[in-house]
Amino acid sequence: MSNDTRDSDAAETTDSSAAESGSTAQDAEAEYSSRRSPALIATAIALPVALVVGVLVMGVLANRHPSRDPLALGAVSAPAANGPQCTTLMGGLPDKIGDYTKSELVQPAPPATQAWQLPDGGNAIVLRCGLERPLEFNKASPLQVVNGVSWFEVRDQTTGVTSGTWWAVDRGTYIALTTPDNAGATPLQEVSDAIAKAIPEQPLDPNPLPN
Repeated sequence: MSNDTRDSDAAETTDSSAAESGSTAQDAEAEYSSRRSPALIATAIALPVALVVGVLVMGVLANRHPSRDPLALGAVSAPAANGPQCTTLMGGLPDKIGDYTKSELVQPAPPATQAWQLPDGGNAIVLRCGLERPLEFNKASPLQVVNGVSWFEVRDQTTGVTSGTWWAVDRGTYIALTTPDNAGATPLQEVSDAIAKAIPEQPLDPNPLPN
């Protein structure tokens, strides 16, 4: 009987130890899981957020660096391009005109020039400041006043030309704005606003009538 009792006690001891061991393992696993869960949750949240932020950043960069080549502008006579009037005007020009955004220019670019293009390029809106008085501007020239600025239009009569050049002629220095026909009236309106704010109006000084 004494041997049976020892065997029974030993079995009970073994079962108790096994139960305690199992309980300890479950507690440790639960504790590990509780420590791990916040990290897993944070990672699960952070990955989608990082992906979204990455997409947004790529979108912003794409808008800031559109897929078009720098625009080359030829030099023209512009004796007042570096004067205070043009300097003030260039600082007040808009970066965007309708769907046209400011173009990167091939360097060295002529002074006091700015251009705008559509996102995919194409014909540009081009402004030049400080030019000489256009030969076509005389006392009989028809003028159009837009937002307080007097403009005179010069068009190339060549067949197929789809743009024209407007000259602001009442500011003491001459400003030319070349616009594609399909750009509408917005370029003339927005540039007129910038000119009116930057350069005071001056009396007209047209060429004499041709003989």
